Amino acid sequence: MNADKAYILGLLHDIGRRFGVKHLAHVYDGYTYMKELGFDEVARVCITHSFAVKSLSSYVGNADVTFEEKQFIEEFVEKTEYDDYDRLIQLCDALGSAHGVVSVEKRMTDVKSRYGYYPSEKWDKHIELKDYFSQKIGRDIYELFDVTE
Repeated sequence: MNADKAYILGLLHDIGRRFGVKHLAHVYDGYTYMKELGFDEVARVCITHSFAVKSLSSYVGNADVTFEEKQFIEEFVEKTEYDDYDRLIQLCDALGSAHGVVSVEKRMTDVKSRYGYYPSEKWDKHIELKDYFSQKIGRDIYELFDVTE
């Protein structure tokens, strides 16, 4: 993987938030904004980072998009073959909190406490991503950030 590319994708995955406090709309806004600027790979990650599980029903938050936008997101996620950049940003999103890097379990518990639920399939997928990247680097990913489970 290219470290610079991963870094840029990580920095820009939530660029849709520049359009205001939104839930699902931030992924659509980020996608359309980056597409307009000609940054297709960033646009892609603006959507894929929220869907480790390739289903709109796994999204935690309000579906504050139009029917057409929701349909576009659903079809985009369905047809996109995820690569390791998609997976890495999904993992990083599951490790990042307002207080820094935390365990996936702590982050998901926080989201669950704020929204009242967290789909078990999505929970399992984030643990799978943590294990996948830990195996790729040959050590527990938490060691990189001094995170205790």
